[in-house]
Amino acid sequence: MSPQTDTAAATATWRLGDLTVNRVGFGAMRLTGTAPFDRGVPRDRDRSIALLRQAVELGVNHIDTAAFYFSATRSANELINRALAPYPEDLVITTKVWPGRDASGAWWWATPAQLRHQVEENLRQLGRDHLDVVNLRVPPSRRAGSIAEHFGALAELRKAGLVRHLGVSHVTAGQLAEAMAIAPVVCVQNPYGIGAPVEDRALLRRCGELGLAFVPFFAIAGSGREAGPAARDNESVRAVARAHGVSVAQVRLAWTLQQGPHVLAIPGTGDPDHLAQNMAAGRLRLSEEEMAGLTSLEPGGLDGTLPVGPVSVA
Repeated sequence: MSPQTDTAAATATWRLGDLTVNRVGFGAMRLTGTAPFDRGVPRDRDRSIALLRQAVELGVNHIDTAAFYFSATRSANELINRALAPYPEDLVITTKVWPGRDASGAWWWATPAQLRHQVEENLRQLGRDHLDVVNLRVPPSRRAGSIAEHFGALAELRKAGLVRHLGVSHVTAGQLAEAMAIAPVVCVQNPYGIGAPVEDRALLRRCGELGLAFVPFFAIAGSGREAGPAARDNESVRAVARAHGVSVAQVRLAWTLQQGPHVLAIPGTGDPDHLAQNMAAGRLRLSEEEMAGLTSLEPGGLDGTLPVGPVSVA
């Protein structure tokens, strides 16, 4: 058996509705530059295309993206289209709507009526006739409010055949329950990693009870968020990494995946070596003692806010 096959098999799988994905996927945010969105130097186009193809060869069949992942000269969706179309039959592409960016890069938030435009924008960029999974990405200003109107609009697009499955992102337990009362939900995409607060851990467990995928972002970056991993990391994490002869990032991913079989990972990178390391993290097994020690670390400030304060239009 080839190393590529070994890697894919080691990750195990989960189902997003009727779609089966390997638990280690790929996040496309960093494809557009050395820093996300409109900051930093754009990555070489051919290198990004080659990286996406390498990811699929290594067993990735779940890619997370968004139409607002673009820089002055790069679009994550269009890079995915160029690299992978015609798409492998088992490839699942997940995107998200509600936030948007105009041509200048300025942020805005869609009204329920504008969600169809955002869905159609993703369809056009990806070259698809339907989207596999669309997450409703809740703005920070609505963390305590209702998402029923926006999620209901997405449910109508699902009925129309533009969207196959629905998920929610950056939600509370109450908002998840609200969405599930409107239409089926297949995944929750929230910030989560070592040092997650108690309420986030409770939501992860609740997703497991409901049979929903929990898809954490910032699992590697932690409190560094979009800027990447913080310069300093907890010595407990470093000690576990040294004991296994792996990177701190691999320990963080392994800890996250061992939170439950319903937990997926979507680490993003523009570096082929980091990509291979992320995939290998699916094979890394931490001991019960190591897991307990890392789980006991203090909360680290994962709040899931976007890098620039968006202007709410809702």
